Amino acid sequence: MKKLLLLLCLSPLFLQAQKTIIHCGKLIDVKALSVLNNMSIIVEGKKIVAVQSGYVDGTKGDQIINLKNKTVMPGLIDMHVHLESETNPNAYLDRFTKNPGDVAYQALVNAKKNLMAGFTTVRDLGGTHVVISLRNAINKGSVDGPRIFTAGVSIGTTGGHADDSNGLNETFKKDLGPADGVINGVEDAAKAVRQRYKEGSDLIKITATGGVLSYAKDGMGAQFTVEEVKAIVQTAKDYGFKVAAHAHGAEGMKRAVLGGVSSIEHGTYMTPEVMDLMKERGTYFVPTVIAGRSVADSALIPNYYPDMVKKKALEIGPIIQSTFGKAYKAGVKIAFGTDAGVFGHGKNAREFELMHEAGMPALEAIRSATVHAADLLGQSDKLGTIEPGKAADIIAVEGNPAETIQSMSKVKFVMRDGTVYKNN
Repeated sequence: MKKLLLLLCLSPLFLQAQKTIIHCGKLIDVKALSVLNNMSIIVEGKKIVAVQSGYVDGTKGDQIINLKNKTVMPGLIDMHVHLESETNPNAYLDRFTKNPGDVAYQALVNAKKNLMAGFTTVRDLGGTHVVISLRNAINKGSVDGPRIFTAGVSIGTTGGHADDSNGLNETFKKDLGPADGVINGVEDAAKAVRQRYKEGSDLIKITATGGVLSYAKDGMGAQFTVEEVKAIVQTAKDYGFKVAAHAHGAEGMKRAVLGGVSSIEHGTYMTPEVMDLMKERGTYFVPTVIAGRSVADSALIPNYYPDMVKKKALEIGPIIQSTFGKAYKAGVKIAFGTDAGVFGHGKNAREFELMHEAGMPALEAIRSATVHAADLLGQSDKLGTIEPGKAADIIAVEGNPAETIQSMSKVKFVMRDGTVYKNN
């Protein structure tokens, strides 16, 4: 009889899932761009099951979380981070002194900083295989961190922004190939994408132009042909990948958009022609304004960057914010991204302030880090809003960001997939 009672108690009919009920003083509706008062979110397991007006009473065993003096919103999504690194004056030396294990531990610390800052999902755009392993460990629940979508190794051209042998002496300089993320021609392009698939990447990142922090003279010039971009994009589609394109110069952006990429990252010298082309093709712009501001500030610190990098940082960095403002006013689709790692991880919310400075209303900036970011990820059915059936990714901040955008840096509560990681 005792065994029968035990079996009955363990059966699904008797195991009622505990609900978590979150009482929200203010709740941002990121679709309607409005702030609702006195709302309740009901969570079961990893999912949101209901959103109701008023403060719902729980039943015995339910958990009540009191956020009546906070502003609640969906977990934020940063569409451009680099979890394996963080800016420091020894960054170029680190390439020769750090082992993969050192990089892995640093990536774990950086991932936690992003999560605690309210970014429950991040898109990692270029590094080694370490972030793929970190993503897997987070998915298994072995370590804490945000949900990660990673490009793994970036794809560039010989001597281009993603060629890791740039600036090295003859002992270390190599003629890298598709397995290393370096391509020349259409066949190489397809092979590089297939290699990323083999390694376990979630998307593809290409460096369509030169970059600021790579040890190479040109930070703007186009570095792919349209045919190479098309080969990457077509192969990526075969494997269910989207393609993000780092680009500073207009010609490289134009080739990337014509080639079919899903997003342009940074976009420093974007022209009205490129903006029109992006609107026509539905290409997203991920501006990373804070990265431009940060590299320009760091370049003023003596010996922080090599002279070649310092020159580019001072020229390119300050321009991104004004370009973003023009693109927003022109109607280009915007998804939030910061390039965290170029500045200190966990400070991502400063991007909201800079976007607001450039003319984007606060709630639209938040929508770019929720609804629009989820759309670019291809995860709109799971992420980006607080609605029944969506993942229980929920954060809360002190104050009302609709009135004071600086509130986005005052994250007091973080829930990802129904698990509370921060509750101050």
